[in-house]
Amino acid sequence: MSDPDPVLESHYKLVFEELFDGAVVPVLGAGVNLCGPPEAEDWFAGSKHLPSGGELAAHLAKKFRFPDEADAHDLVRVSQYAEAMTGWGRLYDTLHEIFVGEYRPTPLHVFLARLPKRIAAETGSPRYQLIVTTNYDDALEAAFRDEGEEFDVITYIAEGENRGRFMHHKPDGGQQVIARANEYIELPVDERGRPERTMILKIHGAVDRTKPTWENDSYVITEDDYIEYLTRSDISSLVPPALVAKLKRSQLLFLGYSMRDWNLRVILHRIWGEQKLSGTFAAWAIQLKPDPIEKKFWEQRGVDVFDVSLSDYVAALEELAREAQGAVVGR
Repeated sequence: MSDPDPVLESHYKLVFEELFDGAVVPVLGAGVNLCGPPEAEDWFAGSKHLPSGGELAAHLAKKFRFPDEADAHDLVRVSQYAEAMTGWGRLYDTLHEIFVGEYRPTPLHVFLARLPKRIAAETGSPRYQLIVTTNYDDALEAAFRDEGEEFDVITYIAEGENRGRFMHHKPDGGQQVIARANEYIELPVDERGRPERTMILKIHGAVDRTKPTWENDSYVITEDDYIEYLTRSDISSLVPPALVAKLKRSQLLFLGYSMRDWNLRVILHRIWGEQKLSGTFAAWAIQLKPDPIEKKFWEQRGVDVFDVSLSDYVAALEELAREAQGAVVGR
């Protein structure tokens, strides 16, 4: 076994402490679905684990008979083809069938869901997070429900009369379209803009399993969707100012992304434009064996890259959490 990397060990402790201070916004990509012990088989319809972006693309390519085998793992291109051939309703129908499956939350989802109670036990006062995700599934929400934690979800609307706006899903089941973001006062934030409950910002839409069909689903997934998304008003005019301020005044932890992900590149452009992320606040990306181009991409954005698997990364944070919990119990 190799000796621990002192830089990485120091980073684990820093991120853990900053998470406890509520100073970090985790940004979750499709790669978080691969966090945890390796599965015995690749994803297939009916699997107990969620598909990666490439696995979802391959499934859609097979179902809709995508003709270009070389691009069969390109989710954006395959989805565009599926919509062009059969209509967006059929694409949504297929995505709904996939994402309403009963999937196990990953160790990352569980770690995030347990943070509020752990923070309260350590500090004596509750502290909540803003979590940003470009994923369509609700495994993160399931983890919070398993822990008995209330949360709010703010989801992008990709189709219908409110296309281009966000929907606020409240813990009591109520829903409200955020028509005028700068006037919206229903989010659980205090006078300083700090979350009073966990808030999950799903910037590329999500499945809605409360309906038997896809009528309330929303997916930014095709080439046309991304073009539409980029040409909309800046995201700061679409979500309440408290969320924008929290994003821009926090350290960012990118988990489950690579530079090849269109959704990552779009979120960076929509929220921060051409400016770097680092300087006032740090930003980190966790990516195993990034190639030189990917490292350059992150560096140009002012993001520090740590070469470690997401499973090992979460395991290290979980170990620190258990040590902190043991220290509290031993007082």
